[in-house]
This record gives sequence, C-alpha cells and structure tokens, in this order.
Amino acid sequence: MSKVAFIGLGNMGEPMAANLIKAGHDLVVFDLVAAPQERLKKQGAKIASSALNSIQDVDFVISMLPAGKHVEGLYLGESALFNNISKNTIIIDCSTIDVATTKKLSTEAEKVGLNIVDAPVSGGVAGATAGTLSFMVGATEENFYNVKELLANMGKNIFHAGDAGAGQMAKACNNMLLGIMMAGTSEALQLGIANGLDPKKLSEIMLNSSGRNWTLEVYNPCPDVQENVPSSNDYEGGFALDLMLKDMNLALQASLESKSSTPLGSLSRSLYAQHSNIGNGHKDFSNIFNQFSKN
Repeated sequence: MSKVAFIGLGNMGEPMAANLIKAGHDLVVFDLVAAPQERLKKQGAKIASSALNSIQDVDFVISMLPAGKHVEGLYLGESALFNNISKNTIIIDCSTIDVATTKKLSTEAEKVGLNIVDAPVSGGVAGATAGTLSFMVGATEENFYNVKELLANMGKNIFHAGDAGAGQMAKACNNMLLGIMMAGTSEALQLGIANGLDPKKLSEIMLNSSGRNWTLEVYNPCPDVQENVPSSNDYEGGFALDLMLKDMNLALQASLESKSSTPLGSLSRSLYAQHSNIGNGHKDFSNIFNQFSKN
C-alpha cells in the first residue's frame, strides 16, 4: 500500500479520500475546514497542520480544489509545494480547472524534475462515495501506468486521454455535452407536460426510443419521475448548477482558444447562467428543468 497526501476535502474530496483509507492506504489529509479532516481521522487518516507538512515522505500527492487559481497557488504560489515535494513523489491533480493552468503546472513541474498528472473526475458525489468515478487522465504513458492502480481505488473507469492537459480537455467536452443533454431533455419534457402528457410516461417512451440519453436513464430532471435523484428532493444534493456553469465556462474558454465552433454549448451555458442569476446556482443542475416551465 502507498502513503498518500490528500489536499482538498470538499464534497468530492472527502469521499474519495475515504475510499483510499478503505483500500488500506496510509493517508495524511489537509483542508482549510476542520470537520472533514476530523471525520477522516476517525476512519484512520492522519491530519497535517498544513499543505506543506502533508507532503513529507509520501508516494503520491492528490489535490482536489475548486479552481485553477487555487491549484496554481498550492503548487507555485505561497505554499510552493513544487519546491518541497520529493522527486520520487507523483502529483495527481483531480481538480477540474482550465487547460492552460494544467499545462503551465506540467511545464513547471518538468523544470524541477517532478511528475504531475491531471485526472479530473466524472460521476458526482454519489460516484465518489461509491468508488465508481470515471477518471480522465492527462499524463505520459509511464505516469499513467504508475497512477492507474491508485485511481482504481476511487473509480471504476480510468481513461488515458493523452498528454498533459488532455484529462482536463476530455472533462470539459464531457460536461459541456452533459449540460446540453440536460437542457434539451428538460425542454422536451416541459413541451410534453405543456401539451398534456404524463412526464413519467413520456420519459418511458423516450427511454425506449431514439431520444434515450443518460439524463433520462439515471438523472431525470422532472420531479417524482425517478426516486433517489435530486429533482425528487427539491433539487438538493447532486451537482450544483453553478459547478455545471463553471465547467461549461471552461469548455467555452477552450473553444475560444482553439477557435472551435460550439453554438449549442454557448446557448446552453447562457441558459444555466440565467437560471443561476435568479438564485438557483446552489441547486442541482437538473433544476434547469424549471427554466422551461410555462409558470
């Protein structure tokens, strides 16, 4: 088993760290919030007094932070972990951030002889808890081989997307498509409801027809069509609409940098932004369903 430092214990990071403990790894954790550290301590983790102290004599450093500025600050800024991490340690950044920052970190790591991979995840809090996440990894072939077994303790699908930044780009493409699908599914369901159709029956019809998609299958946005999904719990839990908006912004940023055409992504992003601006950003992203309501 490996010795792992885990930095960033938010809604995703805490259950991911818990699964590493369950798998038998020696885990040291750090977060600015005390509560998740204490919960993980009860499961067997050690608590570090700082990010810098967490990385001493570990095989892997995993970071799971909100945005690119936080990740860059951790490794290159005030914390300056790149100046203190052992050359034998592999860094795995599981945060969802912009490709440009990821490539910058890879370049700076290479300058000082460090190995870093980007490994953003898909699957939400439920997937993090169940250990069924999908990891999209940007790394050399050698580093992908070296991290795959560890990532398999937290997920069931481990993909090598390509070199540095490829994991973040794959995540951006995936979540842009997810955002489009959720908006389109919501629009279709609301059209049916407005014309007298039962949303449960309409969902069944579309699930067995050419409109079938992931949102209909496991994450229906219409309340009371499926059990144990956010829409049937007043859109609480799950993946916050503001986080979907963040991911769609990252995709559109990448499209501008590559001069790619993403009209559906741009339109869907605007719909999520509108819905966030009227106070729905903290709700699950399937709450976009209400954007299309006649009421």
